[in-house]
Amino acid sequence: MQIFGFLGNILGYALWAAFYVFQNFGLAIIVFTVIVKLLILPFSVKQQKSMAGTARLSKKQKELKEKYGNNRQLLQEEMNKLYEKEGIKPMGGCLTTIVPMLVLFGVFYAVAYPLTNTLHLNGDAVNSAVTYMSKIPGYVANSNPNYQQIALLDLFKYDQFVAQSSTINSLFTADNIAAIDHFSDGFGMFGLDLLSVPADHGFWSVYLIFPALCLVSNIGSQFIMTKVNSSAMGQQQGCMKVAMYLLPLFSAYITYSVPSALGFYWFISAIISLIQSIVLAKVLSPAKLTANSEARHAALLFANEAKVPYVYAPSESASAGNVNAKKKKKK
Repeated sequence: MQIFGFLGNILGYALWAAFYVFQNFGLAIIVFTVIVKLLILPFSVKQQKSMAGTARLSKKQKELKEKYGNNRQLLQEEMNKLYEKEGIKPMGGCLTTIVPMLVLFGVFYAVAYPLTNTLHLNGDAVNSAVTYMSKIPGYVANSNPNYQQIALLDLFKYDQFVAQSSTINSLFTADNIAAIDHFSDGFGMFGLDLLSVPADHGFWSVYLIFPALCLVSNIGSQFIMTKVNSSAMGQQQGCMKVAMYLLPLFSAYITYSVPSALGFYWFISAIISLIQSIVLAKVLSPAKLTANSEARHAALLFANEAKVPYVYAPSESASAGNVNAKKKKKK
């Protein structure tokens, strides 16, 4: 958890910078997501090339399996030789799967702990303020310990709380209080509060839109990408098909129990990933990679042939000798 907390602290600087420019956390998340996708684009390109390359070699792979199917070690060795010869790395796309998940956890910690990970206020002062907040008469504390900073940020929406609280004023500087106050007003998006947790509002509240968007976007993304990359992905096994629909359900469940800002990020990330994947699948399709490979192979053969001196056949050698002799006589 400390690793994810550290990551959230780092990503918090990027989120705060985007918020500082756009003055709205929803817009900041959109810009932040686009930047993240651009940064990992080279790895996404490698992943698509790996998938398309594997599909291009499916016929050769099948032949190797038929030939060495009884010897798994030899089969693996021959497969590795084939991949090396064709310049394909089957595990080349793993990073594009790991990085988005790390960013997702980082965004959660940046959103769940906005005062220490996004505004980067003193942790001791924030903890003292949270402790003081829990002792306010009539205040009902959030049962989730991860969201205490969000609750404190919500209290800053009430100017009377800050004005009459000598404890809060003693814990933070005037600049800190101004920053918190300004930050607390920037989480509105289409009339909804991105700091709110959908589960806190009941199952049929309007905040259910965030888990629903996550569910639909992830299922749609999985379905469309299966169609687009059908040749590259090959025949899916039963467990893969189950995972394709269970993972979106899991994402919807998680989104229901975390601040809406995380669900909004997950939705935007899924949409951008879908668009990016469709474009890459068209540009780097197995057919295009095969055509490019054949073109490079033909160019290489032509270049090698140009370097080799022409060897005359016996009849051609005699003819060439007579021509050279006649040229000497004329001179």
